Amino acid sequence: MKSIKNSMHIKIGSSLDNDKAWSCDTKKKVKDILKDKKDPSEHSIVFKMEKRRGKPVSIIGPFFIDEKNMKELCKKLKKQLGSGGTYKEEWMEFQGECREKLKMLIKKEGYRTKI
Repeated sequence: MKSIKNSMHIKIGSSLDNDKAWSCDTKKKVKDILKDKKDPSEHSIVFKMEKRRGKPVSIIGPFFIDEKNMKELCKKLKKQLGSGGTYKEEWMEFQGECREKLKMLIKKEGYRTKI
């Protein structure tokens, strides 16, 4: 029995700790999708409304444009709406219930929208 214990050195989980096949990295997949830039006419923009802390927030997207253009578009829309807002990844968020006005402004910019 002593010879068997001394000759067996098994480390549980040692092969799985270094195996990268078990890792799941979904952020890379999302970033790869976002790399596919599209023309405004190829977009299909969705409009949503959420309530955060009891106040309405209008959300539009997804946009498949680079960050520089996204920032410029968000700034332009905020100025035309007269409200605050931001962009996160491929979505834009605006303060207040302004979906109808946003639809009109987005269509003027050349983007397609869903009904």
